[in-house]
Amino acid sequence: MLKGNVLKVLPWFCLVNMILALYGAFLYAPREATMGDVQRIFYFHLPAWWLAGIAFGINFIASIFYLLTSKRSMDNLALASAEVGVLFTSIGLVTGPIWAKYAWGIFWTWDIRLTFALVLWLLYVSYLMLRRYVTEEEKRGNLAAVLAIIAFVDVPLVWFSIRWWRTQHPQPVIGSGEESGMAPEMWHTMYVSLAAFTLLLFWLLQTRMVLAKSQQEIDYLYKELDIS
Repeated sequence: MLKGNVLKVLPWFCLVNMILALYGAFLYAPREATMGDVQRIFYFHLPAWWLAGIAFGINFIASIFYLLTSKRSMDNLALASAEVGVLFTSIGLVTGPIWAKYAWGIFWTWDIRLTFALVLWLLYVSYLMLRRYVTEEEKRGNLAAVLAIIAFVDVPLVWFSIRWWRTQHPQPVIGSGEESGMAPEMWHTMYVSLAAFTLLLFWLLQTRMVLAKSQQEIDYLYKELDIS
């Protein structure tokens, strides 16, 4: 993970990029012709889901390595990435219905992508709950790793659902080329927002890893001093 001076300056890079993303979303990017200003949610909605998928991918890989090596650092990384992934998924699930209310006239419909997305959130909330209630360290790490590997199956289902099935959710923007209907300013804003959320992801991961290491040291001291 990141060290020393990089960790110190990362929050500032994150802040600057977030300010640029806000400027782009509300002032630089043009008003969408069909949906109007509500479309500006897109610049936060899409990056949140994008980075949620990356966070859960990190959780998936870290869980596999933990099962293979039993290293506490891998377990800490799995926990940190799951927490960050749930945060970004929550942002996606909140911003999505706000957008849907204006686009579809309803906050929620059991569209296949929306359903898979809600299941994804529930799976990783269950992962965090499992870690909370299983007290024995090795057993907790093993059970959580197995659940993480199973839960990750839903990530590609969320991503590819609009490509594999006809859904009410809009079709893909990234990868649609000129058919995406986005002006260059919209693309610029989306890239800045993605960069801002990516920096936020790594900052939150690193901060959570530092906290986990500190907690590990405290637990060791409690054990050594036999404090209950």
